[in-house]
Amino acid sequence: MRKINVFMMVTLDGFFAGSNGEIDWHVTDDEFNDYAIEQLNAVDLLLFGRKTYELMVSYWPTPIAIDDDPIVAAKMNSLPKIVFSKTLEKVDWHNTRLVKDNISTEIQRLKQQPGSDLTIMGSSDLSAYFINQGLLDEFRLMVNPVVLGRGKALFNGIKEELKLKLMKSRTFSSGNVLNYYRLADKE
Repeated sequence: MRKINVFMMVTLDGFFAGSNGEIDWHVTDDEFNDYAIEQLNAVDLLLFGRKTYELMVSYWPTPIAIDDDPIVAAKMNSLPKIVFSKTLEKVDWHNTRLVKDNISTEIQRLKQQPGSDLTIMGSSDLSAYFINQGLLDEFRLMVNPVVLGRGKALFNGIKEELKLKLMKSRTFSSGNVLNYYRLADKE
């Protein structure tokens, strides 16, 4: 069965975005980009909520993204993508489809199909929904050496306490630390 993981950049004080949704604090470099390529090579399908989709589609298909980061841009633009939104009427990014209803049913169907794992990139609200529905299998949290002091809390809206087990960690020369977690009761 395919698994669903979430990849999220987070500050030391637990925010995934600034108070106005800004992510200009992300610590990225060549080592981070190598990891991004590694991660994109390991999945079949990218999952987004509306806000993250709008952010991604405004950047990755552009000439700037293609010139600045051609390998990641090619992967982001070619991989199949699903956007979960009740408010969007259509999606325009290549190889993207919109799911408005029956999210849990759709995810269960996708998990039963053959192939590699599925990744939620960003999309804290969508991740919280998946967590509350018992659909998320792994958390990949990249802690950036940044303290914002205020912002949007990671996984806001979780209904129950989650006990997680650290599976592994990876440190980056930038100071980023990538932690892989699974739910403690799903081992």
